[in-house]
Amino acid sequence: MVELVKYMVTALVDNKDEVSVTEDGETVRVKVAKDDIGKVIGKQGRIIKAIRSVVKAASVKDGKNYSVEVDE
Repeated sequence: MVELVKYMVTALVDNKDEVSVTEDGETVRVKVAKDDIGKVIGKQGRIIKAIRSVVKAASVKDGKNYSVEVDE
């Protein structure tokens, strides 16, 4: 799941070197540069909602319920 989220997030941000995606149980934590947080969240949270929807659909295949959190 980490690879999927990292692929999506790195496509969105400018500072690709500062992207960090970790898995903590069933939580996937995303850390990006401070300037790129808005690009990951999107207007009214639409982009992060889309990322969460893709992760939720992919996690059904694993039989788990992953959630995605954006850390500053």
